[in-house]
Amino acid sequence: MAVLGKGTANGGCSLLHAAGLGYGATVTLDLPVTVKLLDRESKKGPPNDPDQLLNAVLNAWTTAGYTLPEGLESRDLHWRVDSKIPSRQGLKSSSAVAVAALRAIADAVEQQLDDAAVVELAVESQIHAGVTITGSVGDTWAAATSGWKLVDPQQPIRDGVLLQGEVPGGEDWDVAIVLRGERKQRPNLEQFAPHATAFQQALKALQEGNLLMAMTWNGRGVAAALSDIDGRKLANDAFMNTARAAGITGSGPAVAILVPKNQPQAMKRIERWITSRYQGSEILMTGFLKPAEEQR
Repeated sequence: MAVLGKGTANGGCSLLHAAGLGYGATVTLDLPVTVKLLDRESKKGPPNDPDQLLNAVLNAWTTAGYTLPEGLESRDLHWRVDSKIPSRQGLKSSSAVAVAALRAIADAVEQQLDDAAVVELAVESQIHAGVTITGSVGDTWAAATSGWKLVDPQQPIRDGVLLQGEVPGGEDWDVAIVLRGERKQRPNLEQFAPHATAFQQALKALQEGNLLMAMTWNGRGVAAALSDIDGRKLANDAFMNTARAAGITGSGPAVAILVPKNQPQAMKRIERWITSRYQGSEILMTGFLKPAEEQR
């Protein structure tokens, strides 16, 4: 078995759900995924890919006119996925896998692609696989780069970035991700329209550079749209225990909670509170991806 190519990407946390107002924003978290392109099936077997996203990646690649490794066809290619991103939690696992897989193919054939080209193909792949209701453009930018971007999904990928930046003092924050299992049903766009006010507050916060407020207001909007009473209550409880920001990420059900690194006792108090009050939940500790840690 030979490794033909390798690519990496990262997960993220929503700052503005694109279903709310038509604009989307996501910030990159230190949740890495590595995808390898192989000429034989991995000893671990094929990756868990119920939506056939990796097949959609290959189709997007060849449809765009790019070549496969010499002498091989799509059926001769296999994948290995090593991910630290919990799937189906709103942490952008599909976007990250698509980006990393495309970088693995590009690496295999020595094809130079800039970030915008990778994002464009990754978005196409996710749409064809049916794993997104909005296109996940902001999510995919976060998977491919660091920091955050506010995007207009209706614009061409290269023209659709409206605002962007790194997280101010990003290294000073701990991010606790509360995992609550998978949602029983996927949301639809119609659920979000009646709750535009919360998303407008998130957009205003982004325009003012207040990422923490954007994350919180966005989470409130998602909780209302999806009638996620427990998610809203969990975020409120985190605030009562001195969190600086808290909200559902993506369509959830994961809840992201921010606490300054210099307040470890506050984070421990939040962890104790969550594990005692929300039975069955898990807590994953991470942080914002530093620009120097961007993976290629």
